[in-house]
Amino acid sequence: MRRVKVGVIGCGAISAKYLENLTGPFRFCIEVAACADLIPERAQSRAAEFGVPRACSVAELLADPEIEMVVNLTVPAAHYEVSLAALEAGKHVYTEKPLAVTREEGRLLLAKARSMGVRIGGAPDTFLGAGLQTCRKLIDDGWIGRPLTATAIIAMGVKAERYYKVGVGPLFDMGPYFLTALIHLLGPVQRVTGSAQTPFPVKTYSDPLSPDYGKSFTVDTPTNIAGVLDLAGGCTAVLTTICEIPGYNPRLEVYGTEGILVCNDPNMFSGPLTLKRGNDVREVPFSHGYAENSRGLGIADMAIALQTGRPHRASGELMFHVLDVSHALQEASAEGRHQQIGSMVARPEPFRAGLGVNVFVG
Repeated sequence: MRRVKVGVIGCGAISAKYLENLTGPFRFCIEVAACADLIPERAQSRAAEFGVPRACSVAELLADPEIEMVVNLTVPAAHYEVSLAALEAGKHVYTEKPLAVTREEGRLLLAKARSMGVRIGGAPDTFLGAGLQTCRKLIDDGWIGRPLTATAIIAMGVKAERYYKVGVGPLFDMGPYFLTALIHLLGPVQRVTGSAQTPFPVKTYSDPLSPDYGKSFTVDTPTNIAGVLDLAGGCTAVLTTICEIPGYNPRLEVYGTEGILVCNDPNMFSGPLTLKRGNDVREVPFSHGYAENSRGLGIADMAIALQTGRPHRASGELMFHVLDVSHALQEASAEGRHQQIGSMVARPEPFRAGLGVNVFVG
């Protein structure tokens, strides 16, 4: 298995874990050749920290003929522009979520990848971790019988102004983890309805220790969303998001004819899994590997898929379906009616049960 040469664009906070893993556990199939950032010092710092041989400008990275794949870790508003430039340079692209801010941008990226003969995919890849892969196996093996419905709750508190901008908020930031998990476990979404509200249209920094204490800002995106999803496999699911409560309280449960599966937090690669069958309640051990924080697992899977010819699991089509569903939930609220989902995607193939490199094969 050869190592695919990768260039990382965007060297902010999230890049640290990616680079740690790409230069560590995933170096068997990945070689990080360069990193770039609009702030050169940040790229230089990350390169020095993780032994990346080159820190350069974005233009220099895209012009390097040896770099096969670009990992786009920029801010959401820049995802489309950076990914498009990388595709036009003939690079495969793995981007942080969301794929783009609008559906039209997402469609253009998928079309550009097809026309250039390259691949596009991206986060989240937490569904490839030990927790949700084990959940998938339990469901596929019939441990809860026929799945009927699921509940996904994203409940947390966020104070930063950047979180309340268009293209962010709980639905577009945390929502992809939960929507991707539902699609992975139960299948794609066919129809949605929902209610989207903004309980506090203007917010004020209230922490006296914050440099922005007393500053007010406008909330540009709904923060309290409740949606009902009709899934292609015959299940329904309820998704609730709120980012104005204390703490962090995620929940994902799947209910079947013979049992209930309490899944791990989809924002994590693992966590406690509980199987309830009547009075029998037990914690389930993992059947799969990658229980640790394995950001970049989807990049490794794409690198191997490039060499074997199979589809990569964290695909651009999956990202677009999640983006499509997210917009449809807000449109359902605005229009007061169900929304049919125009996009469709197959459930990603699960990993083989077990540990090590062999799980990627097939």
